[in-house]
Amino acid sequence: MIQHPVFTISGPTASGKTSFSIALAKRINSLDPNSAVIVNFDSLLFYKEISIGTAKPSLDERDGVEHRMIDICSAKFPTNASEYVERAREEVNKIHEEGRIPILVGGSGFYLRSLIKGMYEAATPSIEVKERVDQMYADKGIDPFRKVLKENDPETYQLLHENDHYRIQRAVEFYWTTGNKISDERKKMDERDPYDFSKDLANEWHCHHVYLDLDKETHWKIIHQRAEEMVKLGLEDEVRNLLDNGFTGEESPLQSIGYKEMVGYIKGEFSTMEDCLERISISTRQLAKSQRTWYKKIGPKNQYNPLTDIDLFLNDCLSFLKIN
Repeated sequence: MIQHPVFTISGPTASGKTSFSIALAKRINSLDPNSAVIVNFDSLLFYKEISIGTAKPSLDERDGVEHRMIDICSAKFPTNASEYVERAREEVNKIHEEGRIPILVGGSGFYLRSLIKGMYEAATPSIEVKERVDQMYADKGIDPFRKVLKENDPETYQLLHENDHYRIQRAVEFYWTTGNKISDERKKMDERDPYDFSKDLANEWHCHHVYLDLDKETHWKIIHQRAEEMVKLGLEDEVRNLLDNGFTGEESPLQSIGYKEMVGYIKGEFSTMEDCLERISISTRQLAKSQRTWYKKIGPKNQYNPLTDIDLFLNDCLSFLKIN
């Protein structure tokens, strides 16, 4: 079998990544019991308090497959990419030391790339800059940060989705700290072949990247059905419980799609639940479009339709391991 294999399963939101990762883990485990471990790189699954709006797989859905990097911290104290990379790389190396196989799965492409190819070099911001960022976000939300980027770093402004509050704030923080554009730092990153996921930066892992996608019209229907299901499962109650237990709704995880709209509904920003649901669906479609654009840059990758290609996917992955 290939040494230090790593599977990465990516794709736009609601494209079947969770079910495919579990299917792969179960197939591998059927040949070599308890050898596959799923390692999450979806940033919203880190947080213990939020589940319904993140489509976090339940214990039943995990079907006995070990998952790591889920429920690792509180939404009151959001983690960042640097902290994730440190913990996740340790987990992947530990899995290899155990003679097991890690399957990386999630929708946060930036976290995946940071894990495989490393991160930008960035100066440590001063206390004054951090306080300035925190105060502006608390007072005015994300809009003034986007304005700063539009005026001073238009490349980064165009790249970051409006809901990616963390990276938008960090880009402004970088500009205020260094006087330089983070897009210039990104250009330095390009020298590392940052979109070639076949090997990690340390040249220790052999990576097999799988990308799941389907036609947009079918995907949009799935996205809307998923939003409806989240509401039926109790997304409103989940958010109300968070607000009743000390959350303000301004925390970064609660500014993500689904939670932001539901907080708005509870605060009277939508006249009906149908309007809120429609806004969730539209925002999710916009996110999926942004994710598709980003993943087009990744190569090599093996692309499959989640509705039709499960057997092709499994056979491809086993061929990569050289155990089928």
